[in-house]
Amino acid sequence: MHMQAAITWPPNFQPGKTDKFVSNEIYIRDTTLARIWVYLSTITKRETYYDNFSTFGFPPLQAEVCESVPPTDTVPGRLAWRAWQDGDDDSASKIYHAWIVEKVPWGRGVVRVLTQESQIGKPAALLAGQKPNPMLNGYQAWLGYYRSCNCILRPDESSI
Repeated sequence: MHMQAAITWPPNFQPGKTDKFVSNEIYIRDTTLARIWVYLSTITKRETYYDNFSTFGFPPLQAEVCESVPPTDTVPGRLAWRAWQDGDDDSASKIYHAWIVEKVPWGRGVVRVLTQESQIGKPAALLAGQKPNPMLNGYQAWLGYYRSCNCILRPDESSI
């Protein structure tokens, strides 16, 4: 039985312990790990395809990459960063956003992409109460890009 990879959470960001948590996942056929990874891991490419790049109304945040492991045929790719906004009780935020990119065993050229984000702070709690959920929908749109963009192989290419 194949066990899918899971996010490695810092203790204070574990789902259920934070003010907001969101999880999105997609399975994409007819692509490769490398095609997905190059778009995900190259931040300068994101503004060209991701409409919600403005961080859902948050001001620009300080951030640092915590994990960056490119995927291989046997090891899932992992990308994670933490971001924060200093401030008082009403404005301070802490965020941990992580990604998994991996091949699945049941289909040649099928890649699983998982993204999850956990947030701490009053702005996160306010965002968690919004309906529809802008973060859930925004991240699903982000994942949808990988299915509809040039991440999909052309008929003359190999999925190996």
